Amino acid sequence: MTNAVLPANPNGANYLGRGFKLILEPGLRLFVVLPLAINILIFGTLMTLSLSGFGSAMERLLAWLPDWLDFISWILWPLAVVLLLAIAMYLFSIVANLIAAPFNGLLAEKVEERISGKEVNARETVAQAIASFPRSIFREIQKLLYYASWAIVALIISLIFSPLSGLIWFLLGAWMMALEYTDYAMDNNKLSFAEAKKRLGKKRGTNAGFGCLVMIGTMIPIVNLVIMPAAVAGGTLLWHEQLKHQ
Repeated sequence: MTNAVLPANPNGANYLGRGFKLILEPGLRLFVVLPLAINILIFGTLMTLSLSGFGSAMERLLAWLPDWLDFISWILWPLAVVLLLAIAMYLFSIVANLIAAPFNGLLAEKVEERISGKEVNARETVAQAIASFPRSIFREIQKLLYYASWAIVALIISLIFSPLSGLIWFLLGAWMMALEYTDYAMDNNKLSFAEAKKRLGKKRGTNAGFGCLVMIGTMIPIVNLVIMPAAVAGGTLLWHEQLKHQ
């Protein structure tokens, strides 16, 4: 194995770009194909289901409006499209992370072996990754419950300081992206979820840059299909250079 890593960089946003470069390397492409295929399948299914009833639902809504409000239909359509995309993107991220978790863990393992030159005793093969599915799901549920607890806090703060609500939810999402994509490597190295959060919290500035850029990528259709494997690779780099030896 060869060390393909650039020198450590405290700029968290840098890790996503380096992750994109890593997943294009010949030895890692195979382990990118599975999570990418899962992303495309889930995204296509969700968008098909969402769009299939969208037109008729909008027509029923507009028919319900009184005639004197017809002029707002040109406002409702773009708002409804934006809302539909936001909900679909959010559901896509949740479902994709749940189903692709074992394969993301396998990708993180192979990335860490590539950059460290040492074997990681985790999933090793696609068959072992599939066998680890129950453990991976349990870990993802832990993250969802953790997110739900902070989402309640964010909701309360948003109600009190409504002008800041957009920023509050974005920052919470960015923190969760950093946790999500660095955790695969930490899980492979047998760190508990509590320890993973603790280590991540010691590098808040670096993790914020990484998480914010990943968060932006997940909000862009098409880009969100390839952001997952790149974020896994970038999160593994971040783990190896910033979190592993704390």
